[in-house]
Amino acid sequence: MKIAILFPGQGSQFLGMGQDFIDSDSDCAAIMAMAVSVCDFPLAKLCQEGPMEELTRAIHLQPAITVTNLICYQGLKKAWGDKISAACFAGHSLGEYSALCAAGVLSVEDTIRLVIKRGALMEREGQKNPGGMRAVIGKTIEEIEEIIAGCNGAGIVTAANHNTELQVVISGSIKGLDAVESAAAKAGARVIPLAVSVANHSPLVADAVPDFTAFMSDVEFNTPATPVYFNVSATPEQDTTHIKEMMGSQIASRVRWFEIISAMINEGVDTFIEVGPKTVLKGMMRKIAPKGYQYKALQFDTPEGLAKCLDKLG
Repeated sequence: MKIAILFPGQGSQFLGMGQDFIDSDSDCAAIMAMAVSVCDFPLAKLCQEGPMEELTRAIHLQPAITVTNLICYQGLKKAWGDKISAACFAGHSLGEYSALCAAGVLSVEDTIRLVIKRGALMEREGQKNPGGMRAVIGKTIEEIEEIIAGCNGAGIVTAANHNTELQVVISGSIKGLDAVESAAAKAGARVIPLAVSVANHSPLVADAVPDFTAFMSDVEFNTPATPVYFNVSATPEQDTTHIKEMMGSQIASRVRWFEIISAMINEGVDTFIEVGPKTVLKGMMRKIAPKGYQYKALQFDTPEGLAKCLDKLG
């Protein structure tokens, strides 16, 4: 059994996420207490009670999802002890910070501080350059790029997330997204608007990159103790200077999720555990794994879910 731990990003939130772990485990509660201490807003209350429209603001959501991921991972580490360990980590977009923390690159406190800053900068860019994101189902990344190229001049659009072979998220200005959606629909694709007001992983948020890179300069990054597959490259990286560069550029770069999971499969990973709210990444596995590949895809975000997950590991 070769295990990959995967962490979700924005879009997986729900009210009450992480609360069962907080209520039942003092170490999990301590992670939330630490995160609250470095936030200038009521993080714990927002996670538990909302309102959802406040929780989903980038400035609030990025630390909220991250602290929930880390709380769930704390539960997993305690349950595992020294019996089992992960062969590698990855996180989808924002989830990459949880992966870095789990791999020993960042402390828990620095992880939260970084995602607070990242969320604030991305919200700033979203207000300055309004846009959105839409999932396009049924076309390859090459076909989507061809459609985008054919809409040149209609507005800014980029292929932001390559999630599965036939699921690509486009990001950009509303005018540009409308043009690409129309062309994609005519070509037989299904297009689903995503509930975000920021054009993440596109040129519209690129001005956040230098400010975030400057903020990271004082944060200590350690060499990963376990390989992390990075969104920008879809490969592991050991050099901390290069890791910092990638985490800066990641804001406006493509999330190469399909390539990441494909690379893990090529390395013999046969068990994928999504650690954090909802089952977005687990759901993608069915559409990424090659036909006939024998694997397990598991997920948990509560102590009860963790117990079931461990049972399935055998």
